[in-house]
Amino acid sequence: MRAFKFILLLMIGANLMAGEKIALSVKNSSGMQSEFSISLTDNSPASELVKQLKNSPLTLKMSDFSNFEKVGNLPFSLPRNDEPISTDAGDVILYQGSRFVIYYDQNSWNFTRLGVIDELKNGKISKAEFIKFLGNGDIEATLRVKE
Repeated sequence: MRAFKFILLLMIGANLMAGEKIALSVKNSSGMQSEFSISLTDNSPASELVKQLKNSPLTLKMSDFSNFEKVGNLPFSLPRNDEPISTDAGDVILYQGSRFVIYYDQNSWNFTRLGVIDELKNGKISKAEFIKFLGNGDIEATLRVKE
């Protein structure tokens, strides 16, 4: 009976991550700012990211790479669960354990999925609007645990 309770507690804890969200505040190169919500993937890297953000919000300078993603260096490493993934606009990815990546177009590679931007997933903002907002230059992204 004890083992059953322990396993049940582990299962409940694992499922909590599925509902966890991160608030993403983005300031583009024109100075315009917008708020987004990221629904996190139920995996150890996303869980560890939440633990880090509970200590304090994190602001990253993110640069454009190859006209399909914005990339920022995390000040810490996260565990990797790399697998072959085809990305699309709104996917949030961990690359090489320490790079936080926001996709605004398609790519395929071995990555660790962290989550997806809700506003793109649910159609509140189109891919074209998202690309226009992000622009060609650097962005500043602030991440915090959503209450």
